[in-house]
Amino acid sequence: MGRLRVLSGREVCSILADYGFLEVRRHGSHIVMQKGLAQETITVPVPDHDEVRIGTLQSIIRQSGVPRKEFEVDK
Repeated sequence: MGRLRVLSGREVCSILADYGFLEVRRHGSHIVMQKGLAQETITVPVPDHDEVRIGTLQSIIRQSGVPRKEFEVDK
């Protein structure tokens, strides 16, 4: 497992968009991304900050199901 990159909220949203997530709303300092599947909808809130904290990024990766390698330094 590689080291996670320092990413902004917008960069995280861009990666999620590459995997089929759409921005459904902005609420305060958070962007809510969703992906509809056959039986469920995955909702992931992303903080719209200059730097997303590592623990928050790990949570986003876990919730979204996007491969961790997309967020790592050596992709």
